[in-house]
Amino acid sequence: MKSLSIIFSIIFITITTCFLHGQNSENGNKLTAGQVIATIIKNTGSRVIPNTVDVIKEGDPKTQVTGIVTCMFATMDILKEAIARNCNLLVVHEPLYYNHLDDTRSLQSDPVYLEKHRFITDHKLVIWRFHDYIHSMKPDGIETGIVNKLGWKDYLVEGSSNQFLFPETTLNELLNKLKQVFPKVAFYVVGNPDMKLKNVRLAVGAPGSARHISLLEDKNVDVVIAGESPQWETYEYMRDAVEQGRNKAIIFIGHINSEESGMDFCSTWMRSFIKDIPVCFLEGGPSFWSY
Repeated sequence: MKSLSIIFSIIFITITTCFLHGQNSENGNKLTAGQVIATIIKNTGSRVIPNTVDVIKEGDPKTQVTGIVTCMFATMDILKEAIARNCNLLVVHEPLYYNHLDDTRSLQSDPVYLEKHRFITDHKLVIWRFHDYIHSMKPDGIETGIVNKLGWKDYLVEGSSNQFLFPETTLNELLNKLKQVFPKVAFYVVGNPDMKLKNVRLAVGAPGSARHISLLEDKNVDVVIAGESPQWETYEYMRDAVEQGRNKAIIFIGHINSEESGMDFCSTWMRSFIKDIPVCFLEGGPSFWSY
């Protein structure tokens, strides 16, 4: 019920945001978190998304915003850095409390959850998830970010934000290019390293094995660069495909690596229409290290 009330409040704010923005400008007051969020949603050009996860996870929408941080996850170190920068609105792409819907019923006595919740509350931070709406942008804002990071804009197929056509190369050479962008990342690869390829598709984040497989079934796709998948799904499909002699491959670069640059793009995009409030991107990086 809390989530529904927040959604309805944001819809209402969206309708009235132009009036409120002008009123705040005249009075010299800071915009509230609710007003900033409504402005962001309006600028995506998206229709209202029903049952969205893009709601305020913590904090009061009436909080006056002193600064904005965009990030992948609101980790403890990101929260501390936001405070150091006098930013009290965090625009995050992924969940705050360790599951897609931020269901905390099983965490009510968990010390990690309790300390994080207390920290956010004590510092009067507002945490808003920006997932569905940024993916709804034309082109997809997260995909725009990773394309910029890879430097592959010139290879984009016209009209697409995730399909590339390269001069003929090999899987091994493609991996070398990726390694230059992500030098510390261990990739998980299924495919013949000597296979020749031209057509590459992105599948950022974790869209599911059905999405991966539908892309791999496409005769115009040689390689899929993906975020992550359970190892008993797409990995095993690809193992069988390679054993059958199919000229296909998949490269898993990690969920965060595939999407975090989208929140870097987000900060740049937001600065194009949010003029009076500082906006910055904070990189969290991978959750784990490889041994």
